[in-house]
Formats: sequence, C-alpha cells, structure tokens
Amino acid sequence: MEIEEKIRDIIKKFSENELWIAVAESCSGGYISHMITNISGASKVFERCIVSYGNQAKIDLLKVDPKDIENYGAVSDEVARQMANNVRIMSKPCDIGIGITGIAGPTGGTPEKPVGLVYIGYSTIKETIVKKYNFNADRTTFKKLILEEIIEFLENYSF
Repeated sequence: MEIEEKIRDIIKKFSENELWIAVAESCSGGYISHMITNISGASKVFERCIVSYGNQAKIDLLKVDPKDIENYGAVSDEVARQMANNVRIMSKPCDIGIGITGIAGPTGGTPEKPVGLVYIGYSTIKETIVKKYNFNADRTTFKKLILEEIIEFLENYSF
C-alpha cells in the first residue's frame, strides 16, 4: 500500500474516532506534517506542527527543559519525550503528540550518537513512550523512514 493511502486510512480512522494529532519535528524539518497535510481531510485530525530545529526553538516553543538538552543532548530520549508530551498538552484538542529528534547527517554524528540516530516520542493521555532507531540512509530517505515508523504506530493505535 502506498504511503499516501496509508495516511488517508489513518485520517479516516482518526476522524471517525474524533482523535487529534500534533507533531513536534526537529530533524525531519516539517516533512511528517507536510506528508499528512498533503491528504484531503487532514484538517479533521491534524491540529498543528511545530518545527523546532534548533535547541532554543525546543526551549521556547515546546518548553523543553534546557538542563535536559545540556545533560542529555537535543538528540535523546528525554528531549523526544518532552517534545511529544508538550506538543500534545499545548495543542487543544489533541490526543496524540509526536516528537522527533535525531541526526540526519551526513555530518553531525559522534561515536555515541551516530548519523542516522533518531528518537520518536509518542504521547497520549495514558503514557508517553519513546522509540530509538538507527537508520543508515541519506537525509531524504532518513525522513521517509521516520514517516514509515510513525505511520506504523498510528495504524496500530488502539482506541
């Protein structure tokens, strides 16, 4: 099934259940939101996107704790968790917040945090979880792989 068709199905399912999504993107630079809003009807389920590429944007727009960025780095479980949770809380209505932070490359990686590392946080009223991935891909493919993971999560979301 094509990616657009999968997104269309998610929009239909979320619309029928009156569920809303908000996204906080860093390394994906708005790509996830772009792909969702390419589909007619997205406005029934998609509340907002905040592209917080820089650390100060994460602090100012998403209220990420600057001490966590200092202690763990912007690319970390802690920051992805706060991005997902905070975008959900500040977006009304919103049932699922998604936070994405990573290193798209080809530069910027370290042995501890290599190029291709990404944390994706999912926040609901019940819980916030973070999944860690390492994608060996160019920047464009990296974003597509992130989208695929998010689609899989949303497809399997239990109401």
